[in-house]
Amino acid sequence: MTLIAARNQRIGTENAFKIGPYITGLESQGHRVIKCNLGEPDFPLPAHIRDEVKRQLDLDNVHYCDPQGVLPLREAVAQDMGAKRNISITPDRVVVFPGGKPPIGFAQQIYCEPGDEVIYPTPGYPVYESFIEYVGAVPKPLHLEESAGFSFDGADLAPLITDRTKLIIVNFPSNPTGGVATRDQLEGIADVIKAKASPDVRVYSDEIYENILFDGQEHVSIASIQGMAERTILVSGASKSYSWTGGRLGWAVLPTVEEAMLFKNMNINYISCVSPYTQMGGVTALTSPLTAPAVQEMVDAFQGRRDVVVAGLNAIDGISCETPSGAFYVFPNIAGVCEKLGVIDAFDALAPDIQSQTSPASMFQMFLLLEHRVAAMDRRSFGAIGSEGRHFLRLSIATNIDDLSEALVRIEKASTDTAGFARFMKENTPPWN
Repeated sequence: MTLIAARNQRIGTENAFKIGPYITGLESQGHRVIKCNLGEPDFPLPAHIRDEVKRQLDLDNVHYCDPQGVLPLREAVAQDMGAKRNISITPDRVVVFPGGKPPIGFAQQIYCEPGDEVIYPTPGYPVYESFIEYVGAVPKPLHLEESAGFSFDGADLAPLITDRTKLIIVNFPSNPTGGVATRDQLEGIADVIKAKASPDVRVYSDEIYENILFDGQEHVSIASIQGMAERTILVSGASKSYSWTGGRLGWAVLPTVEEAMLFKNMNINYISCVSPYTQMGGVTALTSPLTAPAVQEMVDAFQGRRDVVVAGLNAIDGISCETPSGAFYVFPNIAGVCEKLGVIDAFDALAPDIQSQTSPASMFQMFLLLEHRVAAMDRRSFGAIGSEGRHFLRLSIATNIDDLSEALVRIEKASTDTAGFARFMKENTPPWN
């Protein structure tokens, strides 16, 4: 018998938080770090939402409530998500969580037996991959290609579906790439799922960035495609749309009431309930006419930053960057920089057991942070399985334009700092934990 259960070796993490101590250490030494690592909008929570939370606190709405979520919020979610997707949603199929993250793990625990397969996008939100082996399921990564705008279609999905498929995860707009699927693509994906997958296979549609789209695009959900609402778990929340990451407020619409009760029971076992005053703030966020203009102001700012950052990155020798259609990230290809600086050669010289824990992009990420004071995320942080040979960074543009402009200057300097990288590798040993 050992102290720690073996399953803990099978669960991953979210590296955006892991580099926090490095940033803190640099700042304690007096360095200014440009933080492009966390996916957190830099806008304030809109005042009308904040005021409602305060009002609820003054009403002493601070006690236990329904573990499924308070009825006014579930009604608001059903109305908002149903109207935007032209589908019928009833409040008894809505479950509220502390953020959009818990239903990812809950879904894998509820639906998957050992040996069942989970198809998920990669690069993708790291918690998708993190939980699969933890629950004894089998990961089936669906690789999103730069040449396809980091999206996919039915032809890409079809070979991955087998008689052991249990969950298919989709995420549009995408973290970390900003990729978006068109209605035609979603119809093709839906056709494949209906043709090849059992009706008991669930599509987990993570739509947390549904309100952050650029160039006049409108959000399209796979649940809107005929025959898919009854197969789809729709997930969204307040963190990204309303710049309310600390509020920890998310929700899911389940295909049946029976499935909603299973998610409610997970809430009972893990969290009891989400703070009722926060939930009532969520009602205001979803129903107030003041919300849409506040969200649009933020989205317009993100689009302007996107244009500046993409142009700046593409002007750097050795970097190419697609223009994302949504979310608030850019995902540049840094293969040329890795080659030019000798990062790939340095990686090839590492012992195999070290190579398995890092990548050239990871090494450049840490060089960029520790020597040039820009915090970014490497490709491996968004799905390690099959990430070999894929040299990308994720930069969050959810920071002010002056800092982003300074980050571009520092990245360009780092991209030519061959001597600095050689020195860095002599003084630092990967992997970094």
